[in-house]
Amino acid sequence: MQKLSCGLACFALIALGVVPAHAQDTVKIGLIMPYSGQFADTAVQLDNAIKLYMQQHGDTVAGKKIEVIRKDTGGMVPDVAKRLSQELIVRDGADILAGFVLTPNALAAGAVSAEAKKLMVVMNAAASIVITKSPYITRTSATVAMLHGTLGTWAAKNGSKRVYTMVSDFGPGIEAENAFHASFKEAGGEIIGAVRFPVANPDFSAFVQRAKEMNPDGIYIWIPGGAQPAAVGKALAERGIDTAKVKVMGQDVLTFESALKSIGDLALGIITVSYYDYNHDSPLNEQFVKAYTDAFHRNPDIVSIGGYDGMHLIYETLKKTGGKADGDSLIAAARGMRWESPRGFMSIDPQTREVVETDYLRRVEKIGDGLRNVEFDHVADVKDPVKAAGK
Repeated sequence: MQKLSCGLACFALIALGVVPAHAQDTVKIGLIMPYSGQFADTAVQLDNAIKLYMQQHGDTVAGKKIEVIRKDTGGMVPDVAKRLSQELIVRDGADILAGFVLTPNALAAGAVSAEAKKLMVVMNAAASIVITKSPYITRTSATVAMLHGTLGTWAAKNGSKRVYTMVSDFGPGIEAENAFHASFKEAGGEIIGAVRFPVANPDFSAFVQRAKEMNPDGIYIWIPGGAQPAAVGKALAERGIDTAKVKVMGQDVLTFESALKSIGDLALGIITVSYYDYNHDSPLNEQFVKAYTDAFHRNPDIVSIGGYDGMHLIYETLKKTGGKADGDSLIAAARGMRWESPRGFMSIDPQTREVVETDYLRRVEKIGDGLRNVEFDHVADVKDPVKAAGK
């Protein structure tokens, strides 16, 4: 932190004399994302939405030219994310930090946001703790606890009384497990067994077999995505888990569009919770999906909507401040902001700076010749339960 303080202080002194006159008419947004490596496609989906928003709304707000500077972390590398955040502020003169696909990278950048007093808009990373790292952070994705707290309450109130849970043994999986367990129990459910498996290459068959032996009426699963949803689907089928008799449920990544292509009909009946799906039925989302697919020849996903709403938040805060881009002005403008997104109505909690949104319960069904996540229930104005509990 000492180096950072010195760097920022030196930059402030130099800036007084050397910043070009036109710079005051420009707001610079530093995007920090894994543009290369295994998470590169996730960064592309988020960045596509940012590009689309700017195409639709122009690159000038409140008389200020918007300039986007992109920095590649290359993956989940917190030290690199922190260094890039420093460079964006000290060398590039960034006014706002944004993007952040991965939680460890967002946590590292949070310290820079706090020290530099710069607005930081987290557009995907979902660990509850992220936003506590700087008083200038806000979020336009969701938190793991929000989604899985909603799912646990819904499950207990809709026929699942004895559930076995299986999650990946690292931060987000544990946070999801804690949120599901707490809300499920509070709503009258019983956790009859729980297991945490390795993040890399777990043997799902053994864990599913153990779940089956416990005779649950529900199985809850949290995995990080990639090739794992297809492996889970195969293990469920091989062990004879009938989704018509045992509710199989989890987070949205379990039945992402790409996952459904790999799993096939084995995914039928799986229930997931999410804050966005391109199939969401609303005029605004229909327009968004058409514009996105026309521009990028693929459907948007939860990462895309986080980027789109993140840019909306930045543009609207700049309008409220009259173009003032200092962190104190922007975060004050963000507090309490509410708008209609392609995902539905959402807002920024004025007390916590956390996103407030609608969570959707979906079931995989066959529509025509393809599989879709079909919304069948929702919970509006969901807040992060970790912060609501004062943690």
